[in-house]
Amino acid sequence: SGMSGTAYTERREFRETYGMDVLKIPTNRPVLRDDRPDLVFRTKEEKYRAVIQEVLEAHGKSQPVLVGTTSIETSELLSRMLGVQGLDHQLLNAKFDKEEAEIVGHAGEAGAVTIATNMAGRGTDIRLTDEAREAGGLKVIGTERHESRRIDDQLRGRSGRQGDPGDSRFFLSLEDDLLKYNGDGKAAAALKGVKTENGYPIQHRKTDQYVRRAQEKVEFDNYGVRECLLAYDM
Repeated sequence: SGMSGTAYTERREFRETYGMDVLKIPTNRPVLRDDRPDLVFRTKEEKYRAVIQEVLEAHGKSQPVLVGTTSIETSELLSRMLGVQGLDHQLLNAKFDKEEAEIVGHAGEAGAVTIATNMAGRGTDIRLTDEAREAGGLKVIGTERHESRRIDDQLRGRSGRQGDPGDSRFFLSLEDDLLKYNGDGKAAAALKGVKTENGYPIQHRKTDQYVRRAQEKVEFDNYGVRECLLAYDM
């Protein structure tokens, strides 16, 4: 047996591969985090500009922000964009692994802005100061949906721990690899056909469904690969 905060989305593989069930255990305290719907933009450029605007608005309220990326390249791009805005921030990726715990330790301070790859900083709690808690708690911004929902849950779960306030939202674009290569062709066509002004997110009632379907497809394909590998090894 074992414990994980993100195993539930992989419950089928645990059952079929290891013969183990995955059970949900209620959190110690109610989760107050506001998980907001994804925003999907036409281009990556529009998406990144929207992310920067979201960061600036939160910083203006002294709310701490954690921006999660799927690559070092994206984290450095956003860092440069925030630099143009003159906003002090911390950049955490594989190049700064020695400072990882210290950087994450300050991410819950009022007005703090931290950019990190999704895998960085795990195992270190982000503790909120009283001022940060009053400002709304930690805001988590995902700049892309990962191929695995488990990784998204890990990022989102950095906020709202032990009853703390907070909110989270993922920003996507039709140019993201997940939607570009793994999404339903009809879904992508439907989203592209929605009229919207430049810089504004695409409004479609099935957006979340399309994104979830794309992630589930990749998860199923990856599971098939691991299943074949396991059978070969045995």
